[in-house]
Amino acid sequence: MSGVRAEIAVEDPNGCPLASVSTENEISVSDVTWTRASDGIVTESFTTTGSIEAAGSDAIDAETTFDAGDRTMYRFERETESCACERVEAAGHPIDNVEIRDGQLNITVHLPEAAELREVVDALSASGARVSVNYLVRDATDEDRRDLTIVDRGRLTARQQDVLETAYRMGYFAYPRKHSAEEVADALDIARSTFAEHLAAAQRELLASIVDS
Repeated sequence: MSGVRAEIAVEDPNGCPLASVSTENEISVSDVTWTRASDGIVTESFTTTGSIEAAGSDAIDAETTFDAGDRTMYRFERETESCACERVEAAGHPIDNVEIRDGQLNITVHLPEAAELREVVDALSASGARVSVNYLVRDATDEDRRDLTIVDRGRLTARQQDVLETAYRMGYFAYPRKHSAEEVADALDIARSTFAEHLAAAQRELLASIVDS
């Protein structure tokens, strides 16, 4: 059965303690998993590219479960909150991967249809977070490997296209990310918030071209 896989970026996610860890220590957070007990307490595990103790983080009270030098695994407990990941899963969409870079939450989610991605983005945006789509990939069956879509760049304003192209050239969409949102904004000589608004608008237009087709 075919479907789509998308990575959704959530800037300044409300109720996400790991976003604070990433922002405070300038480290990347990956391999995020969580389990919920019957009493409502959530046990969350994650991996970082450095030690949060060495950086003096006080965002969460986490215990070290494994230390490989360049990568450290942690575990901590928290009360159930309606964080971005839980909102996505509550809507019935399984999450494949969660990473946090520069305080930005990146959620990889599987959806049966591309049209449902818009509902997920709207739901996350309603919480007050700035949401954009990093990529959208269609998982086709063997019988339907070709699914060609024409993306009309004319839907973008000149400024939106400039922002999108600059971000791409500077490796903003690469992993690991070569330049942060602030660095791209500086290259464009605009505020980070303005960069985020133009980028989100451009991505919405491109996504509409894919979904509407």
